[in-house]
Amino acid sequence: MTTRCRGDARALASELGATLTERTPGSPLTQVPAAGNGAIQPLRRLVVMEYQTHAAELQAYGTLLARFPHRPAAELWLTLGRIVDDATPKLRRVADALGMDATDLMRRQTDPYAYSFNSAMSRAVASGSQTVAALAAHTDMRVYYAGATAVARRLREARAPVPAEFLDYYDDPGDDALNELALDVAQDGLDRGDDPQEASFHMHRIAAAILEVWRIAAAEAA
Repeated sequence: MTTRCRGDARALASELGATLTERTPGSPLTQVPAAGNGAIQPLRRLVVMEYQTHAAELQAYGTLLARFPHRPAAELWLTLGRIVDDATPKLRRVADALGMDATDLMRRQTDPYAYSFNSAMSRAVASGSQTVAALAAHTDMRVYYAGATAVARRLREARAPVPAEFLDYYDDPGDDALNELALDVAQDGLDRGDDPQEASFHMHRIAAAILEVWRIAAAEAA
């Protein structure tokens, strides 16, 4: 007889939260100069890296819809896909305001960890359980929105010479209802027998990968 390992999705999310409380949201991007010759370049790097993840995210949510087409999971994948699809033209307008063109948006990053988020998400999506995927999405939203909002609000407070399009796009705390849906989907997976330890492993990978994006964006231009 197989013994199923039960768990609590909110407890798993809290476990990750305890790890993240020791780090500044969006760090070290929140520490870069708000003015001067080097102030805009980190923001451009951030926009490029985010733009290049959108296609991968859309493929990921399509794959998850095929793998887990039942409720409430299907609602989560469809909603996340719509959010990313709607965000892409908005991000192009941010790029325009920062003086970037289509070639800039497709420029490859030289840092070997620049695509670590794509790698972490791809593994979670392709081989992870429903709980893994849902908590990966929850972690993505939690870490991304906290960091993005911290960066945008610091720039607002400093009256940095940054386009309004950038501030409006990134000053977004996210959707609490969607976070709750992700936790509900994760709990549904746990109730079906998913392994909570596997989910915890992938959550930490996703969080670390997003923090790498912030680090690379903040790095000095090569």
